[in-house]
Amino acid sequence: MIETALFYVFAAVLLASGLRVITARNPVHAALYLVLAFFTASAIWLLLRAEFLAITLVLVYVGAVMVLFLFVVMMLDINLERLREGFWKNLPLAVVVGGVMALEMVAVLAQRYFGVAARTRVAPPGTSNTRELGKVLYTQYVYAFEIAAVILLVAIIAAIALTLRRRKDTRGLDPVRQLAARRADSVRLVSMPAEKER
Repeated sequence: MIETALFYVFAAVLLASGLRVITARNPVHAALYLVLAFFTASAIWLLLRAEFLAITLVLVYVGAVMVLFLFVVMMLDINLERLREGFWKNLPLAVVVGGVMALEMVAVLAQRYFGVAARTRVAPPGTSNTRELGKVLYTQYVYAFEIAAVILLVAIIAAIALTLRRRKDTRGLDPVRQLAARRADSVRLVSMPAEKER
């Protein structure tokens, strides 16, 4: 009974935060709502006794990917008015894509009513879901795992490249010129005659 109540509480928070991710006007606020959505999704996974997935979601997405998103959003000068210009033009396509995703979720959740039985395998006692997940991940899905790692590496390199752009409103320092500077180039001693007392 308590687990069911907690599930509905976390699900409500997850839906509300997911809605705020796409409706928030400030990109930083949207990213912070996404962090809240990740935390509540990991809490739901804990209720489902998938501890490894819950910890991985918090460590990888909240600890690394969302920090990267916030870093990029804060470093880029995003013009919010230009982002909102194409909203109504792209709304029909967004509705179609959202409808297809909703139908897919309904089909997955209602598969027992359509006569499609899910294949379940009961793990023997003494085994952990982390070990079983590792076996499947590094045998059956090893190529997908490596492709995801390469995509994350490309995202990190792209974020670094975005922050290294030259801006007109900041003055850059050249370390080579600083190290090559000599005292004679910047300081000049002027000999002035001493003033006489009147």
